[in-house]
Amino acid sequence: MSWIENRFEEGLVVTSLDFAINWARKNSLWPMTFGLACCAIEMMAIGASRFDLDRFGAGAFRATPRQADLMIVAGTVNYKMASRVKRLYHQMADPKYVIAMGACTVGGGPYFKYGYNVVKGVDLVVPVDVYVPGCPPRPEALMEGIMRLQDKIAKQTVARAKVP
Repeated sequence: MSWIENRFEEGLVVTSLDFAINWARKNSLWPMTFGLACCAIEMMAIGASRFDLDRFGAGAFRATPRQADLMIVAGTVNYKMASRVKRLYHQMADPKYVIAMGACTVGGGPYFKYGYNVVKGVDLVVPVDVYVPGCPPRPEALMEGIMRLQDKIAKQTVARAKVP
């Protein structure tokens, strides 16, 4: 018989604060409705019944950045749109996450070579957490990207780094 046995009431759950906060954060992602081009059609498809993003806790697409904590940039980012993307990112509450969806968002796509107005990647505008490649990426690829983001969130800590 161990020393800890029968010391707690029945039904008591013991966990770390990091685990509890990260569990809540990763299972309640609220993406912002933000589509720039053809990849937005695939992003809309994951909210439908066939792919059902709600089972991952990320199905409540928000129309305002003040209620969202996940920005899925889906489509070609032009220089004219880059300042708006940055403004929307700064209006989101912390902690905030970004998924770059599609070849145009990740690296400019086929338009970068001949288009002077296309940004070479949204990571030059806002910090990106997960990249989802493809042209356009399938909804399953975006769901995989959301699961990779959930894995990243689960490893975060709320503690401050020690200063030597």
